[in-house]
Amino acid sequence: MTNKELADLIYPNINKTVEDYEKMYPKRNLKEGAVVSRFAPSPTGFVHMGSLLTTLIERKIPDETDGVFYLRIEDTDQKRSVENGIQGIVNDLKNFDIKIDEGVIGEHEQIGNYGPYIQSERKEIYECFAKSLIEKGLAYPCFCTPEELDETRNLQELNKERIGYYGSFAKCRDLSNEERARRIKNKEPYIIRLKSPGNYENKIVFNDLVRGKIIFPENDLDVVLIKSDGLPIYHFAHAIDDHLMRTTHVLRGEEWLSSVPVHIQLFNILGFELPKYAHLGLVMKIDEETGAKRKLSKRKDKEAAVSYYHEKGIPVEAVKLYLMTIGNSNFEEWLNQNPTASINDFKFSFNKMSASGSLFDLEKLINISRNYISRLSAEEVYNRALKYTEEFDKEFYNILKKYKDYSISMFNIERTIKKPRKDYTSFSDIKNYTWYMFDEFFNKEINYQFQTINDIEEIKKILTIYIDKYYNYEDDEQTWFEKVKELSNELGYAKEVKEYKENSDNYKGHVGDVSMVLRVALTSCSMTPNLYQIMKLFGKERVVNRFNLIINK
Repeated sequence: MTNKELADLIYPNINKTVEDYEKMYPKRNLKEGAVVSRFAPSPTGFVHMGSLLTTLIERKIPDETDGVFYLRIEDTDQKRSVENGIQGIVNDLKNFDIKIDEGVIGEHEQIGNYGPYIQSERKEIYECFAKSLIEKGLAYPCFCTPEELDETRNLQELNKERIGYYGSFAKCRDLSNEERARRIKNKEPYIIRLKSPGNYENKIVFNDLVRGKIIFPENDLDVVLIKSDGLPIYHFAHAIDDHLMRTTHVLRGEEWLSSVPVHIQLFNILGFELPKYAHLGLVMKIDEETGAKRKLSKRKDKEAAVSYYHEKGIPVEAVKLYLMTIGNSNFEEWLNQNPTASINDFKFSFNKMSASGSLFDLEKLINISRNYISRLSAEEVYNRALKYTEEFDKEFYNILKKYKDYSISMFNIERTIKKPRKDYTSFSDIKNYTWYMFDEFFNKEINYQFQTINDIEEIKKILTIYIDKYYNYEDDEQTWFEKVKELSNELGYAKEVKEYKENSDNYKGHVGDVSMVLRVALTSCSMTPNLYQIMKLFGKERVVNRFNLIINK
């Protein structure tokens, strides 16, 4: 029996040829140097922060070269796929403003001329290439059972030999085609393996975009190409898809570095041009229990999921800025020199990436977020807060929407000065920092946080005299503060903090203590933005009403 006859027996319904698919997926009409990259996750759960970093780079380098970025779903391991896994990935990328030029844009929606972009829908393509390899004697059916493979592995471990299906351990490699055909006709389960032409004693040289030149032993393993369910494993599908989709750059985690010899061999055997590879270091964190570094974990770390940042309301731009500090060692310095520039203005470089991985620092990300929000205009803060609360806090959304102009003015307090306030680390923070500005919340049970002056009769006295004698809504800020000083002096408090420190026995306290009474009576909080601007925004009636809540208790 010839190899072609065996191939026809295994794949009787495959009529297209490799050449047919080459014509169906021609080389892209792009300018020289244009990068074609892809994000190719499995639909097994949320997008990991390490994957978001990779995707951010995969999106950026085509942008810099007028190239193409596409989303491919690698779902050939059907057992690991989760319900709505594809839509979850699409949503995560959409939430982080990562635009897809081609590929999967929804659970049942794809765009582009190089699809299908879901691997389980490309089964016939893989079968065609597998059939071609069988015809050429470069692949064969393997009938070894899991028990037989375990037995081989145990023997290798016992004899301290390399683990794998190769050489004399490849029991099905040299079966005759007649024997193979007989066993197939007898309905014995089988998989398709590569018949590796490699020699482990030979060395291959590989140039990684991040790690530079690496020397590997040549692959001699007869790796699985097609599983018993008819779907390919990652190695085979990756080679075919990246070739037919005309991928020029493959970015992936360093855990795939050991697979490079297999991939180089597959590309060579299939007659494909090898894409450029960049194996990125792991994103790690310090384990709270052991103090040792470990990989940022989907299972252990809430901050590993990109959805966490969406739910917290941390700006997309802040997350991207932080990730780029991980991605390129010179980015942070560039950002300090160009604080108002867009991340799109930064020129990415593979040789500025760390091969050893990066330590994930959530506090640093939050600090970047705080700084970013502080630079937004009041209108931008309002619009983003409105969008966030519409999804996550409907009650606060309705309040913000009802008092649009008032809310914008509130966000503008201490925002246009040289060093704006940095209260908000995320849009989920805003309610905690501003609730007292809205009577709908303030009229609920209030816990006043008075500080140095906490005698209720003294507090009532301060508020009563202030309202009756000193408060004037029309005062400018300087006049307003001078009157607070006069109030302090009248009641036995020092007009200046310095004066109090020098002669503390002569005073009850100082002007700061009196100001604190006004602040807490008005807001219930000891830490707020500029008190004068809050009072101006409230208006006379609301200020007096707030003070009377204390006076009349």
